[in-house]
Amino acid sequence: MNSKLMKKTFIILLFTFYYTSISAQSTHVLWYNQPAEFFEESLVLGNGKMGATIYGGVNSDKIYLNDPTLWSGGPVNANMNPEAYKNLPAIREALKNENYKLADELNKKIEGKNSESYAPLGTLEITNSNKGKVSNYRRELDISNAISKVTYEIDGVKFTREYFVSAPDQIMIIKLTSSQKGALNFEINSSSLLKSNIEVKDNVLAMNGTAPVHENPGYIGTNAYLSNEQWKDLKEKGSTTRFTSLVKIKSVDGTIINTNKTLGVKNGTEALIYVSIATSFNGFDKNPAISGLNNKEIAAKSLKSALSKSFDKLKTAHIADYQKFFNRVNLDLGKTTAPDLPTDERLLRYAEGKEDKNLEILYFNFGRYLLISSSRTIGVPANLQGIWNPHLNPPWSSNYTMNINLEENYWLAENTNLSEMHLPLLSFIKNLSVTGKVTAKTFYGVNEGWAAAHNSDIWAMTNPVGQFGKEDPSWACWPISGAWLSTHIWEHYVFSQDKNYLKNEGYPIMKGASQFFLGYMVVDKNGNLITSPSTSPENKYIAPDGFIGATMYGGTADLAMIRECFEKTIKASEILNIDADFRAKLQTALSKFHPYQIGKKGNLQEWYFDWEDQDPKHRHQSQLFGLFPGDHITPLKTPDLAIASRKTLEIKGDETTGWSKGWRINLWARLWDGNRAYKMYRELLRYVDPDGKKTEKPRRGGGTYPNLFDAHPPFQIDGNFGGAAAVAEMLVQSNENEIRLLPALPDAWEDGHVSGICARGGFEIAITWANKKVEKVTIFSKLGGKATLIFGGKNQNVTLKKGEKLEVKI
Repeated sequence: MNSKLMKKTFIILLFTFYYTSISAQSTHVLWYNQPAEFFEESLVLGNGKMGATIYGGVNSDKIYLNDPTLWSGGPVNANMNPEAYKNLPAIREALKNENYKLADELNKKIEGKNSESYAPLGTLEITNSNKGKVSNYRRELDISNAISKVTYEIDGVKFTREYFVSAPDQIMIIKLTSSQKGALNFEINSSSLLKSNIEVKDNVLAMNGTAPVHENPGYIGTNAYLSNEQWKDLKEKGSTTRFTSLVKIKSVDGTIINTNKTLGVKNGTEALIYVSIATSFNGFDKNPAISGLNNKEIAAKSLKSALSKSFDKLKTAHIADYQKFFNRVNLDLGKTTAPDLPTDERLLRYAEGKEDKNLEILYFNFGRYLLISSSRTIGVPANLQGIWNPHLNPPWSSNYTMNINLEENYWLAENTNLSEMHLPLLSFIKNLSVTGKVTAKTFYGVNEGWAAAHNSDIWAMTNPVGQFGKEDPSWACWPISGAWLSTHIWEHYVFSQDKNYLKNEGYPIMKGASQFFLGYMVVDKNGNLITSPSTSPENKYIAPDGFIGATMYGGTADLAMIRECFEKTIKASEILNIDADFRAKLQTALSKFHPYQIGKKGNLQEWYFDWEDQDPKHRHQSQLFGLFPGDHITPLKTPDLAIASRKTLEIKGDETTGWSKGWRINLWARLWDGNRAYKMYRELLRYVDPDGKKTEKPRRGGGTYPNLFDAHPPFQIDGNFGGAAAVAEMLVQSNENEIRLLPALPDAWEDGHVSGICARGGFEIAITWANKKVEKVTIFSKLGGKATLIFGGKNQNVTLKKGEKLEVKI
């Protein structure tokens, strides 16, 4: 090749590379041209046990640290209100007499303590001595490898920071480099909102502290729920969780400097910061002060082990561990013409209605990233904020809200191929079944099974909340979460086909939930089984006399969730071939359930009677549970109920909170309305300003913050998870026998490819489509089995052996 041709070829290649780089936006990188000013602009890392929130400042880089096991309080006294159940007959009598005002007041007598709070561990601050004009700043998070980077230049010197939180080594690593020898000059200090002390010893910056005995914002502090003996134990020994953070620096060529409170580097070129954290939490039923783990020893051990390894070895192990989960699923939605912009600018552009398919993929991928990063600690599921919380008094205590939010966190676990991330929730449900046995007896007078209510915390609290009668029954008095949670056990089995888990762990818990409801339900005047008292999560009715209340009987949501619980428990007992007599009891009970009612507006009634809602557009849509996440309402099996569900969604409208948008997208997908689901998906990705940001025309409401966090508002992570789950639901839906391909594909996604999506029955699916028609389907069976593939009115039966992959023509 002559020199002119070589030069011409080089110019063409250079132009092509440049054009591609500025026109193709990423499906796996969040990036920004400026540091974060607000929490909702920060970038988060996590290994399921340590969370790090990175602001990426130049002169001062602030990093919040979290540990999912650091909560206020200690093991719950489940027997806190031992005679609460004695109020049930009076409540039921008031309801029988249609005295709803009295029933609402009496229902407060069946309340207990509120939950404890998730606590922030501390803040790491890296202060840089380099002064001068900053240029070429870039801050990013690459969710394909779970690594964050900050780069910038000062007076021609390039500075780079690279951050990751490793699961294999239980360590956070921050690598700092400068392009000019000796230009690194920085200092690190630690602080905490909690009671703590800080010292530097042997060039290790150590912070040790304790979580509060009781910290519950907006709630009246009380020790009434503790026995005298327990309260004495708290005062004398401290039933609080201890925590430790350790920081050590390795510098290639600089001098490590310290004071009695800080560590730093002077005149360095490359340095590594190692951060190790641990708490004394040792299980939901153990006092973390007396029977806790040795947090200092655990943190020191992780630090020592990591220090013995090279940076490259730590990074390689981290990436390999993370990618074995993240790389299981790949989504492509076809060609895009959207320009490459910083993520905040992409969101703003998208909010104007412009096309950005790769942003839609990025949001889906980000949901999976967040679950991998926040849900890897057994018995400690992702909370309302995942694991990322900078507040001493976080919104809603950052607790486990079990009338939707906790469950929504895990809708994507099985179908997006992250079954292992489901285990923290499943093990937490097992903990609830222990404390819930006491709750069933003392709050509801049911001597078999277990019950759980609206809120919980790391201590597996199961009682109805409300500060012993001080708060509104519309949210405080709801004992149905055991029914909802038990369906997660079934989902894990039906996706994984793990019969050993079902037999040894899952089924006994499902049975216990069903036993409670058999004991709790009563017969109405028509001879049908109902719940009494009943509420519909956080909603209120308007009675014929104008009374606005929450306490009722026979709520649709209750019966939908219990129906799903009974049906799945029956299936589990059939698979295991056990408990035939108990199974028969459940089948008999199901045949007597008060049936669904369609209201005068054509909607699915929320209440026993066709009453108006106080808020017709209420964020909860609990009466539609049977459509999603349940599966006993479908357009084919129950067309009338599906049409009524559609009408209910139309009445509620599309404008709602972030997590509620996530739920509604899934509901529209189950109605096989891909365009309406897509419309709401776009609205979920609507740009929302950070909570503390003051602007002339603030953009508020449910949607997405600049860092892709879900805006309830404030931040709740459930919308991220619900939205990601909905994408999978639009592409593949399944039951134990059928796999429906592209059931809610919107017109906007006419071409695409997805692989790694899971279907019930232990299958993995890959689909390529063009012009909204399936071109190629590959199905893989983990354990062998049969299924019927359905697309466009065509059915294809397949039978596969264990580990077999088959390409199917539809």
